[in-house]
Amino acid sequence: MFIQDHPADGAVIKVKVQPRASQNRIAGILGDAVKVAVTAPPVDGAANSACIGFLAKLLDIPQSRLEIISGHSGRTKLIKVFGLKSEAIREKLK
Repeated sequence: MFIQDHPADGAVIKVKVQPRASQNRIAGILGDAVKVAVTAPPVDGAANSACIGFLAKLLDIPQSRLEIISGHSGRTKLIKVFGLKSEAIREKLK
């Protein structure tokens, strides 16, 4: 699973988003990415918002501490998590 500490203030997670799923959930590991299924469609940023909201709830942090740093219009995204290191994220994603 690709979770790497960011030198300044957190970590970066590689996420593969599956829109239009039956429920929001972690759907496993796909290659080196965490597969996140979201119910929202991939229209007007809805799937991105749903992904950020789901991860924030799962990691028990405010949505403002998550930022998509690449992959805004694709399914594979790099998401920066401010204030948590990779070990803490791995524990919460299990």
